[in-house]
Amino acid sequence: MEDAEKGSQQHPDSVPEVGEDAVTSVSPASPPPPMTEEEQQELQEELVKVEDEIQTLTQVLAAKEKQLADIKRKLGITPLNELKQNFTKTWQEVTTSNAYRRTSETLSQAGLKASAAFTNVGTAITRKLEDVRNAPTFKSFEEKVETLKTKMTPAASTTDPGDQDRGSPTSETLLSPPEGSPTQDTPMN
Repeated sequence: MEDAEKGSQQHPDSVPEVGEDAVTSVSPASPPPPMTEEEQQELQEELVKVEDEIQTLTQVLAAKEKQLADIKRKLGITPLNELKQNFTKTWQEVTTSNAYRRTSETLSQAGLKASAAFTNVGTAITRKLEDVRNAPTFKSFEEKVETLKTKMTPAASTTDPGDQDRGSPTSETLLSPPEGSPTQDTPMN
């Protein structure tokens, strides 16, 4: 760093190198060295010449841009088509990049692991439900529901529709417990 400071102090007009500290490249503004009238004349002529070249290049660029637009128009290339092509090209570059590939692989592995975890949870729940269904308490409850269901379903009658009221179970028969079934006096297991 000391060498850089010495170099910039010796040559105040030098361009700072990449990475050179901004503080070392800033020096107090010094007046330009005195020039002769002939040197000023030459610089003025050079300035006019460079400005003319810039103007010419600007005109050439504008002509080339117009030519480009005409060629695209003749080929049927619209700004929307260009946008689509740019998007497709960019997407292709993204999908072939290492970062995208690694991220995709990581997400795929995470998805597989999550899927396996959900499968394990589903299997465990299924086993637990089977255990509950095979339990004696559930079996007893299931039998009671089945018995109630058969009592609630009217038997198919072969009598005429007018006799249907006499053949239908009454509320008393529906509420009475079936024979052999536990009543309120007998405890359930």
